[in-house]
Amino acid sequence: MIGFLIKKAFFDFWDNMLRVVLLNIGFIALIGIGVYIPYLLRFNIFLSLFSFAAVLVVFNVYAGAAAMMARDMADYRAPTFENFKTYLREVWKTTLILSLITGLQVIIAFIAVPFYTSVGGVLGLGAVSLIFWVSIIWWLAAQYFFPILSRLDKDPKKILKKCFLLLFDNTGFTLFLGIGSIATLAISIFTAFLLPGVTGLLIWHQTAMKLRLYKYDYLDEHPGTDRKYIPWDALLNEEKDKVGPRSLKGMIFPWKE
Repeated sequence: MIGFLIKKAFFDFWDNMLRVVLLNIGFIALIGIGVYIPYLLRFNIFLSLFSFAAVLVVFNVYAGAAAMMARDMADYRAPTFENFKTYLREVWKTTLILSLITGLQVIIAFIAVPFYTSVGGVLGLGAVSLIFWVSIIWWLAAQYFFPILSRLDKDPKKILKKCFLLLFDNTGFTLFLGIGSIATLAISIFTAFLLPGVTGLLIWHQTAMKLRLYKYDYLDEHPGTDRKYIPWDALLNEEKDKVGPRSLKGMIFPWKE
């Protein structure tokens, strides 16, 4: 299942490269604005923080709509700009909750962590350690936020609950997903986040969620089955047929196939 996930996510990205680039340009612009405007307004801390918060909200709304586009790509559809506008209207309310959580994380990182670090001792070390591990657990669970939003539910409370349920029910898989997320962002540094960029990361998460849901469909149809033994080869047959027997060599040098 892991090997096919990597293959499918790559081809979902490859088949939609132009869309990925266009969406990533939007992400790059928002990141630039999020850095430049608060810096420009640094003479007034309140204006600077307000501008950062505003850009953070816009970024998450944009990411929510881009995630819906990524879902379509993982589902072998070709989303359009008109779809993107529709998705913006669908996700903006739910992504406000994500913005609040992200804002809280920023406050903790820049205020709480330095404070407890300065306290020192057992109390300071314990508090910083707790913040660190809570942040790691949230980051791992949050990988499912947009896939759940686009595929299962738009209620923020239910999304958050399902994020943690998926994390604890698929811990090893989620850790692998996290490693893939870090690798995707690391590769993106060399292209200034144009490729694969944030959109490539969203495709990675959407493809992973699409394939993982086959597990739960199977368990619903076969109650009492040992959850450790899922017949992935049989469950993914249709997906493998849709992706086809393509290879990287065949895409770059088709005349050699």
